[in-house]
Amino acid sequence: MTKFTQLLSPENIRQGLVCSSKKRVFETISRIVADQIHGEDDPEHSSFDCLFNREKLGNSGLGNGVAMPKGRLHTGNKPVAVFLQLATPIDYEAADHRDVDLIFALLIPAEACGEFSQSVLPELAEKLLDKSLCKQLRAAQSAEEIWQIFEYADNHSDDEQESEQEAELKAEQQNTQNEQAVETEQ
Repeated sequence: MTKFTQLLSPENIRQGLVCSSKKRVFETISRIVADQIHGEDDPEHSSFDCLFNREKLGNSGLGNGVAMPKGRLHTGNKPVAVFLQLATPIDYEAADHRDVDLIFALLIPAEACGEFSQSVLPELAEKLLDKSLCKQLRAAQSAEEIWQIFEYADNHSDDEQESEQEAELKAEQQNTQNEQAVETEQ
């Protein structure tokens, strides 16, 4: 199970950020990650290009005012994530026509793109669309508070998964008992 806090670091969170457009959002993300990307001649420009070029292939708006832009890095060995809570929602050209104010960006090394596309990205998208999580992220008053919300969400999702596994195990045990009871009656 992918956790926000495995991908994101507190230094890569911005709260109450003012950006006027999707392009400005990508520029901000690129500035934040520039020092964390190694092996590129101009990491800020490279990260902007990979976000912008990926966005041309399809809008990264998830709906409900949330976007998850992503890009493929040519170098690096681990993904870099950035979270932005915008002070004012921007037109993101999202499919639901809703302006975006929560942005979780991912820059993924080329060697890890397959794994991310198949399992991690869909899981993150589902988590980011949780209305309760979005409400908390929008209400957060600091980057530290946003980090705590992500930590709580990570820990809470573990509890839910354990509860689901326990329920499945109990159901299997009940089915086994029912089958044994039927066999005994025959």
